[in-house]
Amino acid sequence: MCNDSIIKTIHSVHHHHGWDNAIEPAFLVERGQTLEFECLDSSGGQLNRSSSVADIPGLDFNKINPVTGPIYVDGAKPGDVLKLTIHEFKPSGFGWTANIPGFGLLADQFKNAALNVWSYDASTLAPAAFSGIAKVPLKPFAGTIGVAPAEKGSHSVVPPRRVGGNMDIRDLSAGTTLYLPIEVEGALFSIGDTHAAQGDGEVCGTAIESPMNVVVELDVVNNLKIDSPYFTTSGPVTRHLDSKGYQVTTGVAPDLMEGAKSAVSQMIDLLVAQHHMSPEQAYMLCSVCGDLRISEIVDMPNWVVSFYLPNVVFE
Repeated sequence: MCNDSIIKTIHSVHHHHGWDNAIEPAFLVERGQTLEFECLDSSGGQLNRSSSVADIPGLDFNKINPVTGPIYVDGAKPGDVLKLTIHEFKPSGFGWTANIPGFGLLADQFKNAALNVWSYDASTLAPAAFSGIAKVPLKPFAGTIGVAPAEKGSHSVVPPRRVGGNMDIRDLSAGTTLYLPIEVEGALFSIGDTHAAQGDGEVCGTAIESPMNVVVELDVVNNLKIDSPYFTTSGPVTRHLDSKGYQVTTGVAPDLMEGAKSAVSQMIDLLVAQHHMSPEQAYMLCSVCGDLRISEIVDMPNWVVSFYLPNVVFE
């Protein structure tokens, strides 16, 4: 871990929505600088510990997914690569997961709003209780990490891009090193959308959305060519889930999206039958701890997508 005395804090007041290379940088920093970013949750503070499902329809989507920044890295030029070392997450202990009508893998099936407000131990990161039904192991990470695109104008923060953005990669946790292709002077780096836990796929559209601070180190690599984000991990990535094995459903179809939908739908049906939870609860639980995997993509005309739900959440 880096020396706290050299860490500069980037407060959450310096946040923006969407990507735009015309946004004035919040700060200019030297390459190799370590920064602590205060990150808002993906609702931008619209949801809090006392929120209820009645608050979901009123969400202002113009305030969704704020990112803290942008940061101008001195010496960063188009064609270079930004090297981001993720040192530490400082969670808040509060989070939320929601089914937002019209959003998510199974939006055509789940048309009613749902909300789960989480309270977890920010110091120990013990598994977080879910409605008295399950306990979800935590693994903090930032869902949105990126630099400004070269194309002028304002661009939505929702879809990921070749320069990063809303990638929602669970394994971008502490100890990870991420490399991003730079398209503009100074890189203009921003980060946010922090999560306490998420499954691979984030199937209902939200994870355990949780405000927290992130400590990162920014550097520039001049002799590396990448076309999209690339990262390395410091060790195993699923050991927080592996200990008790998994239940796995499969979707077999000529389309990967249809296979994914089928696999998740079957897991929801199993959870409802086995644990007497509502379909909405099962859908949200799948989103925060279940993993979608492509098991087979060569045996045409059908491909296999599998959905892994860890048994440890019910221990």
